[in-house]
Amino acid sequence: MTANSSGQHSFTPREIVSELDRYIIGQREAKRAVAIALRNRWRRQQVPEELRDEIAPKNIVMIGPTGVGKTEIARRLARLSQAPFIKVEASKFTEVGYVGRDVESIIRDLTELAVGMITEEEQKSVRSKAEDLAEERVLDALLPPSPAPAPGPHAIDDAASRESSDTREKLRKLLRLGELDEREIDVELSDEAGGPSLSIMTPQGVEEMGVQFRDLLGGMMPRRTKQRRMKVRDALEAFAQEEALGLVDQDRVRELAVERVEQSGIVFIDEIDKVATGSDAGRGPDVSREGVQRDLLPIVEGSTVQTKQGPVRTDHILFIAAGAFHLAKPSDLIPELQGRFPIRVELSSLGRDDLVKILTEPQNALVRQYAALLATEGVTLEFKEDGVAAVADIAAQVNERSADIGARRLHTVMERLLDELSFDAPDLPDRTSVVVDRAMVEARLADLVEDQDLSQYIL
Repeated sequence: MTANSSGQHSFTPREIVSELDRYIIGQREAKRAVAIALRNRWRRQQVPEELRDEIAPKNIVMIGPTGVGKTEIARRLARLSQAPFIKVEASKFTEVGYVGRDVESIIRDLTELAVGMITEEEQKSVRSKAEDLAEERVLDALLPPSPAPAPGPHAIDDAASRESSDTREKLRKLLRLGELDEREIDVELSDEAGGPSLSIMTPQGVEEMGVQFRDLLGGMMPRRTKQRRMKVRDALEAFAQEEALGLVDQDRVRELAVERVEQSGIVFIDEIDKVATGSDAGRGPDVSREGVQRDLLPIVEGSTVQTKQGPVRTDHILFIAAGAFHLAKPSDLIPELQGRFPIRVELSSLGRDDLVKILTEPQNALVRQYAALLATEGVTLEFKEDGVAAVADIAAQVNERSADIGARRLHTVMERLLDELSFDAPDLPDRTSVVVDRAMVEARLADLVEDQDLSQYIL
């Protein structure tokens, strides 16, 4: 498994599905679809350049109720590929000409995320040099440099200089051994946050002009610094971060960020069904919902969006749309937009057996999360197999009887089950052990099965 210049990792589809299986239960069809889509992006980078631009990404629509893993699949996919990833809700956007966010802000936000990713990567690559420079700055604070020698005989000055150099090297050894970590020193750090606030409003499409004007004014203003007193250990870290940022080439960061977005960016558009124009699909007038679809169309089809980092082409960004489609159908989207999402996968509702697996199998399983949280208070929480099954049974029953919110219902049930223990944990004696079995679950949650009003626990 290797990475190319766009940050893409060459996972095989089987490896991608296997990785997704560690966090998401079931939904094999959806996992296979996104695995193939991700692998195709790597394949595209391997084809001859003249053909590369002609290969468009195969965008995906995920159809399924809330809480079955749509968002989690997209989020884990982005982490796996180390790609810039943004989740947006289609219903939050308004048609051009109305007050609200314009759809191009999706790409601008995605580009800023990429800048952060690239900056962090570049800082890691210069970290060693930054730490050396930070060490020198800390030594300067511990032992200020000697003044320049006075004119005349230099024998005394040379001896003092040698003595100062020896002292500096001794301090360097102590510093590297960690023996000076707790000593406090006065340091001078740049005060970016304290600078004057400057916001340039520019019409849509000329954002680049705005950022150039900002950069011009920023260069004319003096660099602000602030004096702080801190421990040597903290000063080393603060200096290392500041030096690393100074060593990073910002022009290179911009170029790499734009390339990363163009070649491997992933946009997850949730609640796409809310802007469909079915009979009762969502709120607001049909014209506004159709307007949002028409505004999304050029970005999904491929267009150029002006951002602070320069123009970004959207031709090869992967778009994954998702929606419950309770009141609308994918065919209620405008035909042009439907055509841009050729792959459709349906995610199934979660049954009782799925909920048992979700509670116990993923790396971030809820039972592990709660056990780890209560362990911080010295409480050992042990879930018996029949206790886990009882939690899943109750969650499935409540989902069937009221709104089906999928795996999110497990949070509801677990919070109610452990409410009393979570509250009392700090006051319990050390090494308290609590066993969660079916008897305990049924005793604590008997009223939950009867109670129709669960609003305070629904996330």
